[in-house]
Amino acid sequence: MLKLSLEAIEVVEVIARYGSFAAAATHLNKVPSTISYSVGKLEQQLGILLFERHGPRVSLTPAGQEMLRDGRWLLGAAGDLESRMRKIATGFESELRLVHDSLIPTQALVDDIRAFEALQCGTRLRIGSETLTGSWEALREGRAHLVIAAGEGPAGGGYRAVAVGSLAFVFCVAPLHPLARVRGQITKADLLGHSAIVVGDSVRTLSDRTVGLVAGQQRITVPSMQAKIACQLAGLGYGFLPRALVRLELERGTLLELPYEEARPDETFWLAWKPGPMGQALKWWLDRLERPLIPALLPR
Repeated sequence: MLKLSLEAIEVVEVIARYGSFAAAATHLNKVPSTISYSVGKLEQQLGILLFERHGPRVSLTPAGQEMLRDGRWLLGAAGDLESRMRKIATGFESELRLVHDSLIPTQALVDDIRAFEALQCGTRLRIGSETLTGSWEALREGRAHLVIAAGEGPAGGGYRAVAVGSLAFVFCVAPLHPLARVRGQITKADLLGHSAIVVGDSVRTLSDRTVGLVAGQQRITVPSMQAKIACQLAGLGYGFLPRALVRLELERGTLLELPYEEARPDETFWLAWKPGPMGQALKWWLDRLERPLIPALLPR
């Protein structure tokens, strides 16, 4: 009898993704001791160590990496099989994975989620968040069926997309930042010696994306637009911010909009999916979300 089950592979994959038994337990709605016991039992049955323990943090051993490399393919194949069976039987997928750009709070989609759950169609809904190119990569690699993504998609196509809004960006600093004392238009030369605040791209395999940076520019990289706004309010650096998100700060004077020699183009947001046969859940979400989402879904 095989000692390695799909459930065991999924547990190992979640632990590797989140870096600890405790974080994996939270994601899987289990207690950490159950996760730890399951991994220990699997390692004993296989006669190999899958994880190196570093206190609460863990990392895959070479054997664990090899197992997970093919294991992820098996999970994907099993999920595709399950989805095809459900589509044949009911027309609804077993799971629908929606990934939205981190600029959009998940709570902004609560009404849409509630309406979908009211269908009682049996499709499990999994919602994730990625930053910049990360949403496009999730679609390309099959980690998402549908994405709300920022900016143009990666070269090579393989997806369909419709524009669902755009954001205007303004160059901002706090009133006490040295750039606030520059007279006239800000130039690239004025930026030397000051830190740019940039949002880190969550992309893993594609090229990460940066916007409005001078080559070699000193920078502070933060995980989200909310963190970027907070750092710029604190006077830690400069950068372009969505006007819709900092309107009140600009009105209050806690942020200053400065003229910059290179205006940043508006950022377009896209609803994107892979072409091909569609289940009823994906069709439902496409119909539901094909509307002006940005800036309507942004916090006010």
